[in-house]
Amino acid sequence: MDNFDPALISVVMPCYNAAPYVEEAIESVLGQGYPQVELIVVDDGSTDGSTEILQRLATDHSARITLIYQNRAGPFAARNRALAHANGNYIAFLDADDTWHPDALRLMHDALEADHTDIAYCGWQNVGVAATDPHPQIPPVLDAGEVVSQFLEHAPWPINSVLIRRHLIDELRGFSERAPTAMDYDLWLRMLARQPRLVRVPEVLAFYRHYPRGDAHIPRWRQVFDAVAVRRDFARHHPELIARITPARLNELIYDPLLREAYRCHWRNDTESARRLFRRAFRKADWKAGDLKHLVASLLPAPLYRNLVDLVTRRRSARIEG
Repeated sequence: MDNFDPALISVVMPCYNAAPYVEEAIESVLGQGYPQVELIVVDDGSTDGSTEILQRLATDHSARITLIYQNRAGPFAARNRALAHANGNYIAFLDADDTWHPDALRLMHDALEADHTDIAYCGWQNVGVAATDPHPQIPPVLDAGEVVSQFLEHAPWPINSVLIRRHLIDELRGFSERAPTAMDYDLWLRMLARQPRLVRVPEVLAFYRHYPRGDAHIPRWRQVFDAVAVRRDFARHHPELIARITPARLNELIYDPLLREAYRCHWRNDTESARRLFRRAFRKADWKAGDLKHLVASLLPAPLYRNLVDLVTRRRSARIEG
């Protein structure tokens, strides 16, 4: 810790094929009102022109940008590589397609220092053509007695809406890579186990971009399975922190998303995710008699399940049209 700049904020940015957005993201870092900011960007083997944009900006701002290369190791490996090069006593994360308000880091840093806390978190807004809920999101003040339940119920914030004291990241050795789509959620839960002091900054300062990602799409079932895994492992490893939660409520917090997301996938006609989620929910979730037809159907082989769903959908449409 003695070698780190006590006032410096290190911003970690992985980049893979973000050419339409990465310059705006970097400008939002360089334009921060907080004066002492460094940016570590890891280019994860981009092929869309992002590399040339990064090289130009790193040359133009050589005193503030460190550019590192890796070959398709993924965003969390990229974040861990960037953390190894960070010089600041504070860490923030911004993806190459997201942005901040110019006062984001200043306001979160001021809140950390004023309240002598470990993590500052702010409001955020989903933006972009695929954003389903573009309304500003103002997180609640996290209640000390309910914070474990709140974290288990859902991930508390997007990765770009927090500022963290460096020692907390170092003690956890960065991101685990065991649950590929929930590694940020896993980090927040592992941080929670250390009972950090939290402070809320209620302003909307982070902007999280949603857009169609083509071949980079991750199946919904995989995202839900990974989130369930990190919740389950947190509960197993920290029985003292879940002691106040009844077994029934704990099972609900960990496994109920399986059934809820299965229905969402079913109605979106994502049959592969629906089938996998219903199958897992059959074994783990607290289901009701009305769920049984979906749960039993999910035990069919995938082609038969798709055919059955298609048949039911056609019959439902015929009844509506008739």
